Amino acid sequence: MDLLLTGGAVFLDGRFQNLDAAISGGRIVSVSPTLPKEGFSVIELHNRFLVPGFVDVHVHLREPGFSYKETVFSGTSAAAAGGYTAVCAMPNLNPVPDSMEHLQTQLNIIERDAKVRVYPYGAITCGEKGELLANLQAMAPYVPGFSDDGRGVQSADMMRDAMSLAKKLDRPIVAHCEDESLLQKGWAVHDGDFARRNGLPGNEPASEWRQVERDLRLVRETGCRYHICHVSTKESVALVRAAKAEGLPVTCETGPHYLVLCDGDLLDEGRFRMNPPIRSAADRDALVEGLLDGTVDCIATDHAPHSAEEKSGGLRGSLNGIVGLECAFPVLYTNLVEAGIVPFETLLNAMCVNPRRIFGLPGGAIEAGQIADLTVLDLNRPGVIDSGSFRSLGRATPFDGWGVSAAVALTICGGEIVYHNLQNPEEVPL
Repeated sequence: MDLLLTGGAVFLDGRFQNLDAAISGGRIVSVSPTLPKEGFSVIELHNRFLVPGFVDVHVHLREPGFSYKETVFSGTSAAAAGGYTAVCAMPNLNPVPDSMEHLQTQLNIIERDAKVRVYPYGAITCGEKGELLANLQAMAPYVPGFSDDGRGVQSADMMRDAMSLAKKLDRPIVAHCEDESLLQKGWAVHDGDFARRNGLPGNEPASEWRQVERDLRLVRETGCRYHICHVSTKESVALVRAAKAEGLPVTCETGPHYLVLCDGDLLDEGRFRMNPPIRSAADRDALVEGLLDGTVDCIATDHAPHSAEEKSGGLRGSLNGIVGLECAFPVLYTNLVEAGIVPFETLLNAMCVNPRRIFGLPGGAIEAGQIADLTVLDLNRPGVIDSGSFRSLGRATPFDGWGVSAAVALTICGGEIVYHNLQNPEEVPL
């Protein structure tokens, strides 16, 4: 379908401009203040905002192996509803994508069922057990990077070997940083005031930042590109800031929940249980500061669905993981941008531009010749986050019931409309 998006504000060169955008053959063919409508199906944006499609570099699609939690179809449907046109899928699956044979199983499902672009990570070690390197060389042409997400690589020698090979293959190591020797058995929450008040075993910040510190030494040795998953502590932010100042090839992400919540907001419900845990107000503020000064490159949801039963045990008895694809943008816009804490452009860079730059993914600029992966945002759409309406099979989010002021109105992937939420459905050519 050839589309003309008109009457909106287009995010181009870091600012919004009143432009039309024409799409044909899955690509943007023209961007101009006024374009002729003949030959196009026209979508009137009515002053909504047109941005590059969001990219989430950290999602769990659970398939193959755990399709009762999520499937590629349900997870990418959720992504489309959240304005995402691309996601990077974590490898804690069954089988773990630690060889080309195992990765191919996942690639086949993606080709069959995905509604948006899916880039699967390869595992760093076989079975994510940290004992033997996975077949990185075979998988490298098909993955954006290598990760053992869900577990930190405990052996420095193993991580050094992985970084050395990843450097040769020109792929980043995407690290879940967690030193298991520093974890309290049965931890439930951040080791802070809430834990002490409620008699809960805590997760010490050092379990994260000590492994960040170790890995940065290894980056210095190997020159490997290195991306840190779900940064949650002020110490990690400081370490990344210093590494960037030193010129090391280091990037990082944090999640919406770490930017807008702290352990003072916790309830004893499974939808507040994740790894790493929501930490202190000082950690939250350091992450916001890192977003503002460019230390934190990306906002990634760590969308990690579980069954209702697996999330029914409160903070002590639930599995780690929350969902976020369908509510990330409205929550972040309302609580950071509208609140005057973070400029809108900074949020968009963290959700649209930087993820593509870091992982070499297509798109990211609304200009002729680029793939037509686009999202339309309505910044005047009050609503309430309702997990019961999610397309994801997961429902556990700490943002359930939150009031928001903005919404995703339209998601276009490869020139095709994959989600629409315009107030007048007749506006959408189908």
